[in-house]
Amino acid sequence: MNRKKVFFPLLFILIVLLVSCAPRHHIEIPSFADKDLPELLSILSDVSGIEAIISMEYEKGDNLMQGDASLSISQNHIDLKVYYLGFQAGHLKENNGEVTASQKMDKNKKAILIDGLKQSFLWWKINDYIATDEGDFYTLKNYNRKIIVDKKTLLPIEQKIELNNGDELKITYSSPIKIEQESSNDLRHSSLGLWYQSNMRIELNNHLLKIKIISYNFLTSSSL
Repeated sequence: MNRKKVFFPLLFILIVLLVSCAPRHHIEIPSFADKDLPELLSILSDVSGIEAIISMEYEKGDNLMQGDASLSISQNHIDLKVYYLGFQAGHLKENNGEVTASQKMDKNKKAILIDGLKQSFLWWKINDYIATDEGDFYTLKNYNRKIIVDKKTLLPIEQKIELNNGDELKITYSSPIKIEQESSNDLRHSSLGLWYQSNMRIELNNHLLKIKIISYNFLTSSSL
């Protein structure tokens, strides 16, 4: 018998057994079933903005653009710097409705990168809303926004926004990650650990923005 023919199947079986027996990394999922949504929203009301490093994929039809970005965001401000292969490839700023951009944007891209980013990151900043208990979820709804919050994790899982022209902006979330202590030490969070969704999808018409958050930091009035 050819020893090589015996050796390689045995080696393959050994590798499969080692992989299958290797310890699996456990991803902790937050559970705040004993907390309520008003408590979380009260804590998050201290947040004035967010700074983040993100990885982005922007799809328009069959076209795909990728890059990493630094993001500073508040209700009235966005500063987004996009990098590709270490070089700055784009810069978008918005202050109180005044927009400057290094590249021309159509209305869909502008809506995703301004309205979409603001509403997705600062999801809890919603005015004149009605909250309803839907069993496993809370629903926050006002005249143009609907946010679905998982009752167990107290994190958003979906959001729909009706824009002024009637188009619908859809945001979906996944992959919870706990905020590091130094990122939230100014918040009243002693009894409620704070988490965020590290993956987002922002969709509008044939435009899609995928975001993976690499680092995330809350800004409060005392940290500015």
